[in-house]
Amino acid sequence: MPRLTVTKSELMPEGSDAIFRKFIHDFLAFSSRVGQCRAGFGERLGISGIAYTTLISIAHLQGEKGVGVSRIAEHLHLSGAFVTIEVSKLVEADLVKKRVNKSDRRRVLLTVTPKARRLLDELVTVQAPVNDALFDCLSAAEFQQLSSMMERLVPCGDKAASMLAFTAKWSKAQPEKAKAAAPADKQKNKKRAA
Repeated sequence: MPRLTVTKSELMPEGSDAIFRKFIHDFLAFSSRVGQCRAGFGERLGISGIAYTTLISIAHLQGEKGVGVSRIAEHLHLSGAFVTIEVSKLVEADLVKKRVNKSDRRRVLLTVTPKARRLLDELVTVQAPVNDALFDCLSAAEFQQLSSMMERLVPCGDKAASMLAFTAKWSKAQPEKAKAAAPADKQKNKKRAA
């Protein structure tokens, strides 16, 4: 019998990880479908899925003055450097306007262009029914509960990814430590033999 893939009792009803594994596979399948929809929205605008997500986030968060790169990065749970690259592509495509922030000249404020606003307005005729279909099976209460859970799960995902990265570095370091220790061990064995 395969070993359990979790140890937390809350994830193992009746001591089995079967529900956990099914949940992960369903979650990955749903995530893939969301990614397909996002890519499709982007394709209709002539951009990638992540560029679409960046663009629509700017549109929703810009307010009257514009929005900074760091706020978009925080909203999307991405690095500022990554968002900066995506924003540059959107500026080049004449979908985003970038201007210096008057209160902090080291930073920029982003707004969508009239061209982007027109494209997003046209997209909504497809976007709204697709988004409705994504969550068609949920009641209002279930959707609010799921939204709250996802907000809590993102930091858990960050923690798990960091843990995995740390263990990968640690695992790679072990053979190097063993190699470094080997000459010293050989010297000790020679002294014992003498």
